[in-house]
Amino acid sequence: MENTKEVAFYIFCKPLLHFFISQIERSSRVERKRRDSFGMFDGYDSCSEDTSSSSSSDESEEEVAPLPSSLPIIKNNGQIYTYPDGKSGMGRKYSIFRGNQDWQAQIQSSCFLENATCEMCGMVGVRDAFYSKTKRFCSVSCSRSYSSNSKKASILARLQVAGKPPTKKAKVLQKQPLVAKLAAYAQYQATLQNQAKTKAAVPVEGFSWGSYINSNSFTAAPVTCFKHAPMGTCWGDIAEGVRVEVPNTDCSLPTKVFWIAGIVKLAGYNALLRYEGFENDSSLDFWCNICGSDIHPVGWCATSGKPLVPPQTVQHKYTNWKAFLVKRLTGAKTLPPDFSQKVSESMQYPFKTSMRVEVVDKTHLCRTRVAVVESVIGGRLRLVYEESEDKTDDFWCHMYSPLIHHIGWSRSIGHRFKRSDIAKKQDGHFDAPPHLFMKVKEVDAAGEWFKEGMKLEAIDPLNLSAICVATVRKVLADGYLMIGIDGSEAADGSDWFCYHATSPSIFPVGFCEINMIELTPPRGYAKLPFKWFDYLRETDSIAAPVKLFNKEVPNHGFHVGMKLEAVDLMEPRLVCVATVTRIIHRLLRIHFDGWEDEYDQWVDCESPDLYPVGWCQLTGYQLQPPAPQSSRDSQSSSSKQKKKAKSQQYKGQKKMTSLQLKEELLDGEEYSFLQGTSDQESNGSASYYIKQEP
Repeated sequence: MENTKEVAFYIFCKPLLHFFISQIERSSRVERKRRDSFGMFDGYDSCSEDTSSSSSSDESEEEVAPLPSSLPIIKNNGQIYTYPDGKSGMGRKYSIFRGNQDWQAQIQSSCFLENATCEMCGMVGVRDAFYSKTKRFCSVSCSRSYSSNSKKASILARLQVAGKPPTKKAKVLQKQPLVAKLAAYAQYQATLQNQAKTKAAVPVEGFSWGSYINSNSFTAAPVTCFKHAPMGTCWGDIAEGVRVEVPNTDCSLPTKVFWIAGIVKLAGYNALLRYEGFENDSSLDFWCNICGSDIHPVGWCATSGKPLVPPQTVQHKYTNWKAFLVKRLTGAKTLPPDFSQKVSESMQYPFKTSMRVEVVDKTHLCRTRVAVVESVIGGRLRLVYEESEDKTDDFWCHMYSPLIHHIGWSRSIGHRFKRSDIAKKQDGHFDAPPHLFMKVKEVDAAGEWFKEGMKLEAIDPLNLSAICVATVRKVLADGYLMIGIDGSEAADGSDWFCYHATSPSIFPVGFCEINMIELTPPRGYAKLPFKWFDYLRETDSIAAPVKLFNKEVPNHGFHVGMKLEAVDLMEPRLVCVATVTRIIHRLLRIHFDGWEDEYDQWVDCESPDLYPVGWCQLTGYQLQPPAPQSSRDSQSSSSKQKKKAKSQQYKGQKKMTSLQLKEELLDGEEYSFLQGTSDQESNGSASYYIKQEP
């Protein structure tokens, strides 16, 4: 009797058991698809309902050991899915195989571009994405519905797709299969992403880095040369040959589709890309910023549900695109899966608006003033001096510049400081935390150290193209020194400027002679050519010991001729197209393209005022293009006319001549630090800049 009840219970529950088992299997397949959609692309997979395919799929769930490489290597060991696109009627399953022994046979037997129509619901999609060996149905549910509802159901479904109103008998067919739901969800996600606000690149009328580099066969400094720039410390092995997924612009489909491209040439953040399938054909090569929102690692389309469509120019070249891509991409490198996240994180800056800092007074280099952070762009700060009521008295510098310090820094080291007329902090303003500022190397001043009157060579902060004879005028705390340029000093020391002892902008006596750099002698010194031995004897002074200077030379990676984007330190709000023209140890001579050598500037290799090609586009900063031919022709008359032409081109603050500046200062101040200076030395008098320290 008990056995009879068990049999009856089994017969009664058997359909339910089959139903639950089928649902579990279906959920498992969907979950596998989701889990498989994580990695890099390497091939295509066609799903099958038979048991052999299922068992093979189960085996493919074993994890693959990570490869010891800084960039992911595309392997034939997983699955990536891209679902059908409802508008275009095109869909494809895009896979990486994971342990399936028959994956090559599956690729060869399937057709990448062949479409199919479901005989049950009428849905159009790629044949490889359909179920059953005959590829007649888009899903398992359609296959089963076809068997239960007979051919009449199929006819009704086709009439419904054709636009005729469905009958009551056809209602059961209105339920969309899983693939259709996933396609709809993918389309919805794509719509949300398209509507999301992205930071637009700042256009430069008439100038393109890609065209500029291609037409002149220039090379650009790699991103790894700029540790302070976004991705500078985690750029990795991104180089020529790396594959990415990018929008396919050679396509007539109404929706946004993607395709695989390889890096042909790298210039800073910018990459010259070529679609897979074009081989040696460069007709559709294009430049883009590799950190842009439309550049993704191979496999991103699968995880995001975006369709991969070959460019129509080469669509006819291959009948089996799967086999072609597997051959081309197996073993190639792509971007890390978290690349976009790293880019986003590297563009988060600790300085915020309304923070108060101490910064050099651009009208009197010997002192600092309080300024407030007005804006932050790519790590560059627009600082407005606290006493400026209309907020026009500003100063630009990078957050790692040695010119800015925390509140109280000047008092702590004995540096001159201009007290603000404002009695108390304005509402909303707060002091920037000290840990945000660039730390200088600790020095031991207990033993032999710099002393007042010692001679050295230093970059002139009022004329950054010149290295001059200089003197230590005052020794401050924590390794800071006040330096004066011989022959151009004011009696009250108002033109002294502050360098740290480890600054790469000060050099021992004889540095220029050894490295064949022209040394600028003191103004009015008659005994030329200048000889240090004679000068030290005449001035009864000694040279600062060589061992006190910074002799570290990092492996910076710069080479002569490399292109980059550089701040014009005489007008530090401007970032310009520039070239490295000379390298002396860690010292770089930066030339601004389109301008004469008179405007060159000596800059340290680790200066935060140098950026990779494409930095302005990435951060939204305005890039100043090379001077046009008309501006170059106007540089042939006089020094003043040259400076005027440059300021007009850059549309910056008009630079004053030495006479104009003296007249303005004498009206309201007792300072006379510009007496005796030339027009060249007063270049950029409205916004002085002291050379940065490491």
